[in-house]
Amino acid sequence: MQPKTSRRNFVKLAGAAAGAVALHPAMAPGVASAAAIRPGAVKPGRVPPYRVGKWLPSDQAFLDRWLAKQLQAVRENPQPLQPVVQEFQDLIESDAELFMYFHQMFEELPRSAQFLTTPTGDPQVRDYKEMLALISAILTTAPEFNKTGLVGFPINAILDWPMGTEGGFAAFLNDKVNAQLKKILAAWAVFLTSPASAYVLSDDPASGWFGRDAMAAMPGFADTFQCEPGQPHYGFTTWDDFFTRQFRDGQRPIAAPEDNGVIVNACESAPYKLASDVKFSDQFWIKGQPYSLRHMLAGDPVAEQFVGGTIYQAFLSALSYHRWHSPVSGTIVKAEVIDGSYYSETPGEGFDPAAPNESQGYITGVAARGLILIEADDPRIGLMGFLSVGMAEVSTNDIRVYVGQHVNKGDETGMFHFGGSTHCLIFRPGVDLEFDLHGQEPGLESSNIPINARIANVKG
Repeated sequence: MQPKTSRRNFVKLAGAAAGAVALHPAMAPGVASAAAIRPGAVKPGRVPPYRVGKWLPSDQAFLDRWLAKQLQAVRENPQPLQPVVQEFQDLIESDAELFMYFHQMFEELPRSAQFLTTPTGDPQVRDYKEMLALISAILTTAPEFNKTGLVGFPINAILDWPMGTEGGFAAFLNDKVNAQLKKILAAWAVFLTSPASAYVLSDDPASGWFGRDAMAAMPGFADTFQCEPGQPHYGFTTWDDFFTRQFRDGQRPIAAPEDNGVIVNACESAPYKLASDVKFSDQFWIKGQPYSLRHMLAGDPVAEQFVGGTIYQAFLSALSYHRWHSPVSGTIVKAEVIDGSYYSETPGEGFDPAAPNESQGYITGVAARGLILIEADDPRIGLMGFLSVGMAEVSTNDIRVYVGQHVNKGDETGMFHFGGSTHCLIFRPGVDLEFDLHGQEPGLESSNIPINARIANVKG
């Protein structure tokens, strides 16, 4: 990239995906590594699940090269920080605790080549000031398509290794940090919902979302989704308009619409975990990440009603559908957005090159999320919960129903805006369910079950 290239062009984002990159800590001799102070910090021989939900590239070297390019651009063409990012720098430097954490998270990285440099020997992010410069540059760009490696969650890519350190774990659970991150992500959302973001919705063969490569990755797009292929940008006005696209009528029929005992998939998503006999309060940050109802529901007394019950969790795919539908027919009794973290992963997983994919159970108790409680028409189900969980970037939990509203199974209840990729269904004890996961075992290697398809039915 040339020194005078535009901000938009020198931060090339490719696709709707989460990223993970190696970062350079500029460590001084004698500084203890995170691997030495944190059990299980680096897992030898582990193959990173970069393809989980197609949010991530399959090649770590691609991510390293991507970050090296962004670093070169901001170093050669320094720009003033966006005001909201300048606020973040002021917060870090004026708060002694945060000042310490944002130094520690880079100093605590291990000294191995995986963390120090790219495969070509280029240094990675050195400190929080370079981190902020990269974030600032990102806020006026939209994700381009790139079939070789999607890096559309670029802030996650910048922070992935630092958030796995002890300093990062403390910093990214801090309320003041998360309040500022929310403001930063909201500023990016303003751009992504503006016509200026539609520049990526082009027919460029390699980088356009309606070009040759993207259309090969999304076969049958025009027949599946509501769009106008003859119009500019297929009729979409902004990046967010494209991301929250809707199905054409008849594409996702509702399973057994007249049978209230059949529960349908609330999101176009892949099974991650199925847990029974869940506890009111549990150590959700440890290995195995057990669910902790008290924390998932942010202290709401209604959590007591679900103790001993069942939780089903599933994750969404990058190239898929990002709206939520009601899994049952019933009446909305609660609809609330819960503030939380954006870049926190559990220490129990060590350095996760695909964070927070391996922390999906953990983040149900700490991340920004949306809670919808439904009193099902079928008394065998009764009160049940839907929990949307934001994962990095613009983790907007957009609830579109209200208390007292009656919804039919399959009705839209809300959506994620460019981010948010996991959700839970929560059932009370005594609800006897037979799950149908379409021949799959829950886990990171599972595949999407269509929205509105049957995933369970009530027995008896």
